[in-house]
Parts: sequence; structure tokens; C-alpha cells
Amino acid sequence: MADSETFVIVGAGMAGAKGAQALRDLGFDGRIALLGDEPHRPYERPPLSKAYLMGNAGFDSAYVHDESWYADNRVDLQLEVSVRRIDRALRQVELTDGGRLDFDKLLIATGANPRSLPVPGIDAEGVLHLRRVEDSDLIKRTLAGIERLAVVGAGWIGLEVTAAAREAGVAVTVVETTELPLLRVLGPEVAEVFAGLHRDHGVDFRFGAAVSEILVDGDRAAGVRLTDGTEVPAGAVLVAVGVEPAVALARDAGLRVDNGILVDASLRTGDPNIVAAGDVANAFNPLLGKPIRVEHWANALNQPATAAASMLGRDGKYAELPYFFTDQYDLGMEYLGHVDPDGYDQVVFRGDVAAREFIAFWLTDGRVLAGMNVNIWDVQDQIKTLITSGTTIDPNALADPDTPLEELIAR
Repeated sequence: MADSETFVIVGAGMAGAKGAQALRDLGFDGRIALLGDEPHRPYERPPLSKAYLMGNAGFDSAYVHDESWYADNRVDLQLEVSVRRIDRALRQVELTDGGRLDFDKLLIATGANPRSLPVPGIDAEGVLHLRRVEDSDLIKRTLAGIERLAVVGAGWIGLEVTAAAREAGVAVTVVETTELPLLRVLGPEVAEVFAGLHRDHGVDFRFGAAVSEILVDGDRAAGVRLTDGTEVPAGAVLVAVGVEPAVALARDAGLRVDNGILVDASLRTGDPNIVAAGDVANAFNPLLGKPIRVEHWANALNQPATAAASMLGRDGKYAELPYFFTDQYDLGMEYLGHVDPDGYDQVVFRGDVAAREFIAFWLTDGRVLAGMNVNIWDVQDQIKTLITSGTTIDPNALADPDTPLEELIAR
């Protein structure tokens, strides 16, 4: 690869930083420009709702690389720089300050942005979202000064912040439109585990409920009003109703967009000079046989190696199973695989569900589609093999903790 080429990466989060690293690891010797609109060098986002938020880890542990890494590896890291548009014809990115930067290849790693609520009061002081470190810092300061928190949305972010708030002694009411937390992700069988976990820690759930208004006292949030007229008082309101992939640059440049930037298994867009990775990429997964966009740390960590190979004209496919994890109170969990809400016909539990030490398996026609280990460790390799083998498994043997998983795999 000619050392005169310039590869530009838009988005200086984990996916962008790992993309720069992968290019150097693969031998690219040209210029790498890594553009980010935050004032911080690239960092991981999971600590923002976990250890960092709870004060169990400093922010330094969240950085993807040491500060010196970028200079040592000749990566031109440009912070607080926003891209206005991508000019595919000229192969340039136009910055908001009017500057332009030529590229030979472009990696889009713009991530995702929190959804808001179209309700009165949403702009009041004390209405919180979580995406960046400043958001986590604000939530941490807020929790130290309030007695009650209202959380809108019972997804991963909502529940992790709920756990942090309860650990800080703050009373929490969670408002969720469905009947259980994480219902669309886990289904009713396993969602019940998380409902019970939070109830055991004093969380007040309002299921089947929606917010019509943020209550405001002066200029500060004072709780929420539900669509049935019920008022939930609170000293602050966390809105955690999911994220939207940051596709504006790609869409305006004429790239195919549908729940993210559509890319093939090699993470290539329809433009041979542009790839995408991380939260923004809706990538065809060869293991699942369909496109999938996953908003989790593992994609930002692993996809950039494939994207970098594609930028260098090499063959490669991203064929990893979706993976995510959470820590809430004394529950630690890892999940591997993918299941649509109506895409399974059975959940098999292996272990002690009441004690929250178990593995849950989602099956269809006897084949394992996904597995989640709760407070049981070092089983991810076995779960992955069960999923990828496509083997029909006896559910009774799968549920029996005295039958080693390795034995099931060997059958």
C-alpha cells in the first residue's frame, strides 16, 4: 500500500480507534486521520453506565489507548472536529469550519445518538440522557443530590443506571411501555429475572405505561406525568428509550441507509471507497444469514479489523455472533447469539434461576440460537459451539447441570 494514501476515519469512539489500530497492525503505512467531535481521545462507553458511574473505576481505565499511542503510531487524532458532509465524487470530507480533507478510503464510525421524547418539559434542567462521559458525570452528580429518580425506559441503559441509583440510596421509579423490562431483547421468560432482581432492590416499576409530560418546577424537572394522568414525582428524569444510528452523513452522501448504514459482510458500503463499523453499521452476518445492527461494545471492538482489511483491498468477513454483557447489583451476565422476539419456541434454563446462577438457552426446533450465562463464568466457548453447530439438542439434557456442555456438543 502506497505510503502517500490518506485513510480518514469519521468518529473517534472505540470503533474508530480500533479501526486506526487495525490499519497499522495490517501494515498500512500511509496517513490516518481520526476525526472526533468530543474533546476526549477515544474511550469505551460501557463504564459510563457501570463501574465509572458507580465510582468503582476512574475514567482513565475507559480510554482505548494511552495518550501517546496516537503519536507513536502516526495517527492524526483531531478532536472537537465535526464533519458536515462527505463528497464522494471528490473523495473529500467537508468539516463544519469549512475545511476539507481528501481521502483515498473512508471508515464511517459515527455511532448512535440517544432518542428523546416528544413531550412537554423535555428540555428542563434535570432531564438526563446517557451517551458521553459528560452525561455520566452529570448523572453521578445528580444522584448525589436527589432522593427520587424517574427512569423512562427499561432497556440496558435504563436498568444499569437504575441499579447505580439504588446503590447510591436513591429511590427509583421505572416507566416502561411493555409488560416487562428487556422484553423485546430477552422475551418474557428471562425478562422476569430482571424484573425480580430490581424489585428485590426496591425499584417501583410502572409497566404498560407511557409518559405524556415531564413535570417541571421552575426550570427543573420534578417528575413525569403518565398518559393515564398519574404523576410520578422525582428530583430528576433519565430518558433511556434507545438510540438512533448516526446515519445523516451517509444518507446525505447517497449511501444506502436502513436502520443504520447498510454494509455487506466485509463492512463495505455501495461505494468501493467507504466502509462502516460499530453502532452505525447494519451489516450482513453470514452466521445469521441476514443484516443485523447491534449497539454493543463487542461490535465496536471487533468489526474494525474487518473494515480495515476491506479498506486495504483484502478479503474478509465479519462473522461473529452478537455479544453483550451487563452488571447490575450482584448479577453479572453475558449473552451470546441473536433471537428475534418471535423467533424461538422454547427457553431452557440450566441451574438455579431463583438464586440467579444459571444459563438460559433460546431454542427453535431443538437448535440453540442464543445463550445467556448469569453469575456462571467460562462457558462462552461452549455456548458458541452449541449455537454455531446447528445441532439439535435434547432440551432435558441441556437443562441437566450434571450433563457437561461438552458432552452435548460432542453428540
